[in-house]
Amino acid sequence: MESKPSNSPSSLVDQHVFPGDVVLDLSKMTNQTIKLGSSLRQDGDAISAMKAGKLRFAKPNKYWVESSHKRYFLVDIKAPTLAFLPVLAFEGGTRRNIPKFEMGTLLYARVVMANTGMNPELACMDATGKAAEFGPLKDGYMFESTTGLSRMLLKSPPCPLLETLGKKLAFEIAVGLNGRVWVNASSPSIIILVANSIMKSESLSPVQQKIMVDNLLQRVQ
Repeated sequence: MESKPSNSPSSLVDQHVFPGDVVLDLSKMTNQTIKLGSSLRQDGDAISAMKAGKLRFAKPNKYWVESSHKRYFLVDIKAPTLAFLPVLAFEGGTRRNIPKFEMGTLLYARVVMANTGMNPELACMDATGKAAEFGPLKDGYMFESTTGLSRMLLKSPPCPLLETLGKKLAFEIAVGLNGRVWVNASSPSIIILVANSIMKSESLSPVQQKIMVDNLLQRVQ
């Protein structure tokens, strides 16, 4: 397939692109023939990406998308764009020991880079290279909250709600600043009680939070 663009490569060359991104506008390009390589398609004057990866250019006239699937996971963090999680951003990660995740796997990760105009980059290890508590979250229940509620749950010392629940119940919790909360426990009833308590707590004072938890615990005893 051939078209006629200008002598200058696309401004997206060497940038990460995603399926549907328009990488070339042929209506603005003249005086040179180009060739389209893998993972690009033409729809009228628009050349768009078919896979996620980096747009590459080779002189004199070839464009293609170099797939990033072997080097990154694409993660939805409720941001305007997907985040990149390098396959080596795990404790002990090597090119021969790449973790495998199914679509929809819930991950507890931290943002290590977030620059304007670039996709955020994540890691499933702390600054020392240790896994700490980062990584896939198995079983349990994840629900969406506001970022304000997430910040309240992450306050130190512990917020009254979690402190009161923790004195009566055994459960695990992971809270993301993006508003996603994961809860796990030995039984579904405990998971539901903890999740409902959290979702009802945002507009309550510390005293009201403790009263609410006491009332909920009395109902299930």
